[in-house]
Amino acid sequence: MKTVADMPVRVVENPDMGIVMPDGCRLSARVWMPQDATETPVPAVLEYIPYRKRDGTLPRDEMMHPYVAGHGYACVRVDMRGNGDSEGLMEDEYTAQELQDACDVIAWLAAQPWCSGAVGMMGKSWGGFNCLQTAFLQPPALKAVISVCSTTDRFSDDIHFKGGCLLGENFGWGAVMLSYSSRPADPALRPDWREDWLARLEAEPWLAPRWATHQARDGYWQHGSVCEDYARMQVPILSWGGWADNYMNTVDHLVRNTPARGIVGPWVHQYPHTAVPGPAIGFLQEAVRWWDRWLKGIENGADQDPAYRAYMLHSAPPDASAAHRPGHWVAETAWPSPRVQTRELRLGMAKGGCLPPSGFALTPRGYLQTDDAAPFSQTLSTPQHVGLNAGEFFPMGLNAEMPGDQAAEDALCLCFDGEMLAEPLDLLGAASVTLTVSSDQPLGFVVARLCDVGPDGSSVRIAHGMLNLCHRRSFAEPAPMAPGAVEEVTVTLDQMAYRLLPGHRLRLALSNSYWPFVWPSPAAGGITVSAGILNLPVHAGSGPEWTPPDPEAAPRWHHRVLRKGKARRYVEHDQITGTYALIVEDDLGDVENLTHGLCTGETMTERWEIHPNDPLSAVAIHTWEQRLSRGDWQVRTQVWAKMTATASHLCMEARLIAWEGDTELFRRIFKDEVPRDFV
Repeated sequence: MKTVADMPVRVVENPDMGIVMPDGCRLSARVWMPQDATETPVPAVLEYIPYRKRDGTLPRDEMMHPYVAGHGYACVRVDMRGNGDSEGLMEDEYTAQELQDACDVIAWLAAQPWCSGAVGMMGKSWGGFNCLQTAFLQPPALKAVISVCSTTDRFSDDIHFKGGCLLGENFGWGAVMLSYSSRPADPALRPDWREDWLARLEAEPWLAPRWATHQARDGYWQHGSVCEDYARMQVPILSWGGWADNYMNTVDHLVRNTPARGIVGPWVHQYPHTAVPGPAIGFLQEAVRWWDRWLKGIENGADQDPAYRAYMLHSAPPDASAAHRPGHWVAETAWPSPRVQTRELRLGMAKGGCLPPSGFALTPRGYLQTDDAAPFSQTLSTPQHVGLNAGEFFPMGLNAEMPGDQAAEDALCLCFDGEMLAEPLDLLGAASVTLTVSSDQPLGFVVARLCDVGPDGSSVRIAHGMLNLCHRRSFAEPAPMAPGAVEEVTVTLDQMAYRLLPGHRLRLALSNSYWPFVWPSPAAGGITVSAGILNLPVHAGSGPEWTPPDPEAAPRWHHRVLRKGKARRYVEHDQITGTYALIVEDDLGDVENLTHGLCTGETMTERWEIHPNDPLSAVAIHTWEQRLSRGDWQVRTQVWAKMTATASHLCMEARLIAWEGDTELFRRIFKDEVPRDFV
């Protein structure tokens, strides 16, 4: 990455600009702007998130916002109410209060003497969500949006549920936010930090049970889901996604339904100028170009860019820590693309009971064919530990967080293999599989993985999808399966851009377990599959069609490493009890900010354990510790959280402890049981 120290205009910074809401709550903003902005007003660009501008996102903020400000913008990084250095209390994600605050901040920015009156909003993840949600509310001064790694549908395509299945990340993210939001403001900015901290701790919500309670797409999830009325999305949107992230579907949804442009690269859950796998690209140059067009009115052609640009991955060996993925950029002037046609492949069992030449399997193997398949009947009853190589919901880096080799898990699943390819096969879009099934249990789910099987038998996950069978007809009105009744269900897989090379073959792998990505059903059960059709989005083929700019950024933050961090990720098999456990250990070490002296550190562990034969043996235990200090001032918080389940309830408990120095200042215990209506 190229570091750019000399910008077109000189930038000045305010580390704590107060923005007072109509109810008197003061939000803290860090602001970068051209030094002459009061004489020559400029557009404002807002990033508005709960992740603490003073320490949490500071390393990335200092690479991004001074760069954009140096090209003639006032960049405003606001801590949300109840987080970082802002006043108030936080109640939940994407609340009406949060979004009203966003609208009020935008109105305040537009009225400042240094602002031209035009405001843009940008963000990744939470910030990507709420800039779309704010655009939905249509504040007059908001003129354009850049949204990275976000969603349009909070129920069907977020960390809580996917295809109606309860995700393990629902619990995991609840533990994260209990930890993240437990930290106090910086005393250097808030003399009332201690009183404010105690109020935060008393009000701190344990959100995982609340989220899990809403097991249908009800009003709770409809709020903040911009797909409820795409017609309200009137401002220009530049939507970004990554194939190694689990928010890759949003770009398709926005480009298909709104005046948006979209770019999807090979990346994890990070901004594209710093993300792996490479190639990283010049996200900040593209952002400035977008703002120039829509906030300054410069006719630079950004509005004429291709509707959808995607990095088409090429076949490569499996690597859960891939630093780079081979591929090429495809540029579609219209989306859906006229260059994509649906190809039907029918599911059938191997003729004569023989396995296809794809290797050893513990379950029967089938094949994919273009003509009619003979009738078959196979029961899907996969071990509960299938899914240990699924990777994280939103990988952040290179700590083996992406999907690993799927071959061992394929061997435990019901698989259907295609013929060995003689020519490249390009896929662009979302595949789906329609299955004829019956279930011996009222509650259950199906996971479909599309894989690239190499000549050596290794298996790379291209895309996956899942369906809670209770949601086979409706996400809003789920209904249990009638045991033994035969029904047709459709599983839609995630968007993809992928080229399978000659010598490789396509595989569809089906399972009814996917731990810990999906929380297990109450009973192992069996799902009988008797027919199926795989619908593939086949692209006509392309060469490189876009050359993005190389990544640039402002200088990195000034800091000193006090203690190096370390990370481990491994699977443990207890040969006495038979249980499997995925263990994640991530110690970020401790660092000192050399600009303002704040020292910070963070440590976490996750344990996801299950017995192959018993879904009710599932247990997740997470711990988090946050450390803040400066001189003689030291504070620390610790979160411990656990989730188990019975046949009738999801059981979640948590403990939050805070220390000032060596003195325990606060302790709170949470314990909840959530009825299992549909999961």
